[in-house]
Amino acid sequence: MTAKAKPVTPEEALDPSRALVPSVQRVNEVRVSKGFWPKIRRTASRIPFAGQALSVWFAARDPETPMAAKGIMMGALAYFVLPVDAIPDIFAGIGFTDDAAVIAALIATLGANIRKRHKEQAAEALQRLRRDDA
Repeated sequence: MTAKAKPVTPEEALDPSRALVPSVQRVNEVRVSKGFWPKIRRTASRIPFAGQALSVWFAARDPETPMAAKGIMMGALAYFVLPVDAIPDIFAGIGFTDDAAVIAALIATLGANIRKRHKEQAAEALQRLRRDDA
């Protein structure tokens, strides 16, 4: 960010209309790079959409994925990572429904950018995570 740049608030970072603003992309990339793996490790055995979240992660990190798709993917993953969201994750049974809805909506709109190799990488990572959790 430049010296004149206004800090990005969590609300701005998660606003879909701002997902492709460079400063918002940078904030989301930092949040996701720091928070994704710790959170997915804690939750992989409890959330049914862990494989889809992982496939989005691998697609977002792929140099062949278009920048616009990456920006939106990072926004969705940032929402998953943030501790404060529409339905707090601490509520058993329903805490991750909003996160699942965001990931599902992303896959419905950008699923063509999630390749077979991303799904395979996700399946392998999920197996390792669940094995380590057992």
